[in-house]
Amino acid sequence: MRERLSTERHNSTSVPLMAGFVVLEGIDGCGKSSVAKLVAARLGKRAVLTREPTDSWIGKAVRRGDSRKISPFTDALLFMADRAQHTIRISELVEKGRVVISDRYYHSTVAYQAAFLKGQFRGDSFKWLLEANKRISIRPDLTVLLTIAPEIALKRVGRRGKLSRFERLDFLTEVHRNYLKLAKADNSIVKVDACQDLEHVVEEVLGLIRKRKL
Repeated sequence: MRERLSTERHNSTSVPLMAGFVVLEGIDGCGKSSVAKLVAARLGKRAVLTREPTDSWIGKAVRRGDSRKISPFTDALLFMADRAQHTIRISELVEKGRVVISDRYYHSTVAYQAAFLKGQFRGDSFKWLLEANKRISIRPDLTVLLTIAPEIALKRVGRRGKLSRFERLDFLTEVHRNYLKLAKADNSIVKVDACQDLEHVVEEVLGLIRKRKL
């Protein structure tokens, strides 16, 4: 990543310490959170697991919005405010030589909120959200998009009990399309089949991280 530490910041005999920023993305039910936790654990002490919404007061406001009737614009802007602060923290950690594994980042806002705003936005909501989020975000070294058919993902989340506002087939299908659109436009996004067993997915993600020497 741009913020990787070099030997020049230590001493001339030290070994270069690689740092970086990895994002796990995908629709609800893709197994993203489980993969993120296991990947961070396998990477060891230098890895830091984080997520969005964060546990900050802004992140808590985002979660409260789940149970209230708020404007989709308010919803999108809350996610972005949380991300602006989260990005500062990510940058600080990478600067200290850590490998940050984030369970969701700006791609989620673009994919999900563009689906919410469809038909309510004057213009291209996808383009607006992408441009706005890029201005407050940093580009990950690697974004892994865990792909899965919305029908299968919905069956997985159904086992948890009550479904959230995001967990409807028509909505997840639209979100899935938005994720694929992001992947087509950004070569830092790598698709991984989330229908494979968990261990295989974790190893594939670790292989991608090693390939980028993070």
